[in-house]
Amino acid sequence: MAKLYFSYAAMNAGKSTILLQASHNYRERGMNTLLYTSSLYAELDKKSISSRIGISAPAELYGREDDLYEQVSLRLENGPLHCVFVDEAQFLTRDQVWQLARVADRLRIPVMCYGLRTDFQGNLFEGSRELLAIADVMREVRTICECGSKATMVVRMDEKGNVLTKGDQVSIGRDVYVSLCRKHWEEATGRWPLAGADAPKLPFAEAGMQHSGADLIGALLDDD
Repeated sequence: MAKLYFSYAAMNAGKSTILLQASHNYRERGMNTLLYTSSLYAELDKKSISSRIGISAPAELYGREDDLYEQVSLRLENGPLHCVFVDEAQFLTRDQVWQLARVADRLRIPVMCYGLRTDFQGNLFEGSRELLAIADVMREVRTICECGSKATMVVRMDEKGNVLTKGDQVSIGRDVYVSLCRKHWEEATGRWPLAGADAPKLPFAEAGMQHSGADLIGALLDDD
């Protein structure tokens, strides 16, 4: 039985790299894949999924009004399809997540979605919320906070490095986000100390914060 998968992480965890590698594995074995990414990135990537390490592949763009079940059904008229990959899955609508579920359930094609779980304010994205609710398999892609702990949150910063706590949920950019652990995200956004206290500094600016390679590996492998 085909399944709907959701792999989620904070920023810069290598989600796109994993997606591209998985698609390559299918194609290397003579199987056909269909790749999607959000149309919000059209101006940046020109209909492709690209990784920070320099690899990329052509992809279809989806917008909020697209029916992904219908599109995949039409694609099947041109030949067999063995897997659908969706990057930036946090931007899916609730209906589109269900459309992808139908691709798995009714067309019997596995669907692998990759995206962020929460935004810079700690709130779930619409697509991520629905994927967490109905995906058959959920996987966390680990990345590291500057303190060495597992990073699960992101902060948005302006061009001067100031942490932003207000603004639109979607702001397309490559260099305005930093992944942090929950503790240091709360400090960086001013949720702790309480309002009225001195503005906190980002934790990784503190002197004397050093970590061994074993610390970093442990944070990635720790399931607690």
